[in-house]
Amino acid sequence: MDATLWGVVVAAVDPEAQARFWADALGWTFAVDAEGDAVVRAGDPDVPGLLFEPAGDPKDAVKNRVHLDLASTSVNEQCETVDRLVSHGATRVDIGQGDVPWVVLADPEGNELCVLDPRERYRDAPGLAAIVVDADDPELMAGFWAHATGWGVANRGEHSVSLHRPGNRPPDVDFVRVPEPKRVKNRAHLDVRPARAGEQDAVVSRLRALGATPADVGQGPEASWVVLEDPEGNEFCVLRGD
Repeated sequence: MDATLWGVVVAAVDPEAQARFWADALGWTFAVDAEGDAVVRAGDPDVPGLLFEPAGDPKDAVKNRVHLDLASTSVNEQCETVDRLVSHGATRVDIGQGDVPWVVLADPEGNELCVLDPRERYRDAPGLAAIVVDADDPELMAGFWAHATGWGVANRGEHSVSLHRPGNRPPDVDFVRVPEPKRVKNRAHLDVRPARAGEQDAVVSRLRALGATPADVGQGPEASWVVLEDPEGNEFCVLRGD
């Protein structure tokens, strides 16, 4: 399919403040556009970006079904990252993770994230190790999103399936089995971008043939993007190719 993953869009009460936090967390840069959206990008244009869009309501108590994992090259760096993020407004949270080598935090607006222990796969990651998506059926979800993005299905485990972007470089997209069903509109969602201008309708048609369905999240007829839901009901957008 002639489309790829643009990145992750997160609803935010204060998009600029959220972008500053995440730019510091990842070592990336940010800019605010005329609509008040704040975009955070790595130096490599092929790395998926982050966009924080204005939201009227704060995050509720429901755990996000999409979260970000940050990479560490050593245990010392992991500890330093956790301390730095906490000093900038993050908080430690318990989502039932138990005794694990990674650290679970929430950003200043309550979005969960993980600071991973050092792993060989993420040694050269650009700050972002993985985009993690909760799933009932990781294999199904990985298959759909592989077609949606052109990323390859890679690691298959008992509870998760990963996608690797072209070139086999992180960040990855990990679909992880969880017991909780989707209950509310996602606070964070993925955006897909056609490879060329004028192919948005064709991409939407192909995704619908693969199991996506139209979604109305109040975007209105003037929106330049098309909102769909993946096979497990997660909202996502197909952008214009330009």
